[in-house]
Amino acid sequence: MQEEIFRKLDGKKIAILGFGMEGKSTYRFIRKCSNSTLYILDQKDYSEDELIKNDSNVVVISDNYLDNLDSYDIIIKAPGVILKDIDITSFKDKITSQLELLMEVYKDNIIGVTGTKGKSTTTTLIYEMFKNCGYDAHLLGNIGKPIFDEIDEFKSDSIIVIEMSALQLEFVKCSPHVALLLNLFPEHLDHAGSVEHYYENKLNIFKYQDKNDTGIYGYDNDNVRSYIDTNTYKQDMISVSLKDNTNMHIRDNFIYYKNKKLYDITSKRNLIGDANLENIMFALAVSEIYYLPLDKVIDSINNFKPLAHRLELVGEYNGITYYDDAIATIPEACINAIKSLARVDTLILGGMDRGIDYDNLVEYLKTSSVSNIICMPDTGYYIYDKLNNSNKKIYKCDALEGAVKTAKEVTKKGYICLLSPAAASYNKYKNYIEKGNKYQELVRNN
Repeated sequence: MQEEIFRKLDGKKIAILGFGMEGKSTYRFIRKCSNSTLYILDQKDYSEDELIKNDSNVVVISDNYLDNLDSYDIIIKAPGVILKDIDITSFKDKITSQLELLMEVYKDNIIGVTGTKGKSTTTTLIYEMFKNCGYDAHLLGNIGKPIFDEIDEFKSDSIIVIEMSALQLEFVKCSPHVALLLNLFPEHLDHAGSVEHYYENKLNIFKYQDKNDTGIYGYDNDNVRSYIDTNTYKQDMISVSLKDNTNMHIRDNFIYYKNKKLYDITSKRNLIGDANLENIMFALAVSEIYYLPLDKVIDSINNFKPLAHRLELVGEYNGITYYDDAIATIPEACINAIKSLARVDTLILGGMDRGIDYDNLVEYLKTSSVSNIICMPDTGYYIYDKLNNSNKKIYKCDALEGAVKTAKEVTKKGYICLLSPAAASYNKYKNYIEKGNKYQELVRNN
């Protein structure tokens, strides 16, 4: 399988576009088979990077690194490189990625998961199911591990579960054997340029499937359903719904796949709330496709622990229970978090403004049981102004330190304080992980 990829690259003038984690992974992969000249293109000058500084067959370009991209035979692009502001017409067909190179030769072993929210939880749960059932399974992609980092370990019967972001799917011309589209909400507009382009990128996970493949989609999400209803797909399509009698549905407190009873939703589990219940249903759909033993699948579900910063219980301090949902970067995720926890007295929100509409969140908060709303820059200040005439106690804090201090003072004992920003964290932090870690540190520092 690796040899097939190497043959595709052999004799080509190759540019590695973006030299972060994935770009370095691509370099290491190619160097296993070839000492040909490689062109490293990045806005940062990596000439003295330890990995390549002694490689005489590397050309590093940082000044005007996006110029002359049509001069290369193959451009292996890292997801973090954004091309929305340049004309790619002359070289679009030359763009590829680790994801596409793998899918071209190994697609029948790949389960791909995408969506605006729930990707990491669903991907990891599916991976845990396969591991628990004795499969050689690998968890890769947008969840934090470049695909080529484990390619040496793949066997002919390995199951590769890959979390696929919109940026990873943007230029692919191949789709996985089993593809999951959980939901679509406006997100990453700063990268995609428009919500339509963002959705189209996500839908590439289905676009190149054929009659031997399977697509699984969130029927309850209006955006997903409208695209599914207006396209003709060759593959078997499975619908998942919390509300309607679709392929995968809930009836009398049980999840059913068609007429087969699978899972008692009253079971004690760590994944709480409707959003996580939907994630479980997607994972169960995959388990049915692969005929996994149901007892081991149920054991995997009930023992699965939430990933960090996803409705993560921080702990109880001075009678107040704190949750970290820093991953909630859109309004819908914040609303889901509040509904899932039920006893939220204080909400901390706000982050980078990426042009997302917050009116639905504002209207929800007005009638919710949340008493205290602590608003942080930038989007939180917009929400603060919109809630000014409501019956809520609203506070402005320009930093997380002040927000947590205020939360400790105003939250009723026996209730919950929730960090669920409904926005990205880049205006103040490197990412949601850094923000969530800081929140937890401040909570524990009594």
